[in-house]
Amino acid sequence: MLVVPLLVVIALAVLQLALALHVRATLTAAAAEGARAASLAGADPAAGVQRAREVLDGNVAYSVVREVTARRGSLEGRAVMVVRIEAGLPLVGLLGPEGLAVEGHALREDG
Repeated sequence: MLVVPLLVVIALAVLQLALALHVRATLTAAAAEGARAASLAGADPAAGVQRAREVLDGNVAYSVVREVTARRGSLEGRAVMVVRIEAGLPLVGLLGPEGLAVEGHALREDG
C-alpha cells in the first residue's frame, strides 16, 4: 500500500516531463517555420511572427507563449531571419526553469 502513492508521483512526473518536452518541440518547430516564412524574397519579419502564431494556434503550446519576435541577423557571415519565441514552461511546483526561449533560423533569399 505504501508503494502506490510513490508510483502515482512517478507517473505524474513522467507525464509532466512529456508535456514540457512536447511544448518545447512544438515551439521549436513553430519558430523554424516562422523563420522560413520570413526569409522568403519580399517577406518581412512580421510574416515570420504571423506564421509562427498560425502554427501554434489551437495547440496546447499556444497558451504558454509570452512573446514572438522576428529580426534580420547574421549567422556565420550569412544573412538569416531569426524568429524567437519566449514562453512559460508548464511545470507544477516551484522546481525547474521559469521560462523557455527557442529560436528558429533560415537563410534569407534576398541576401
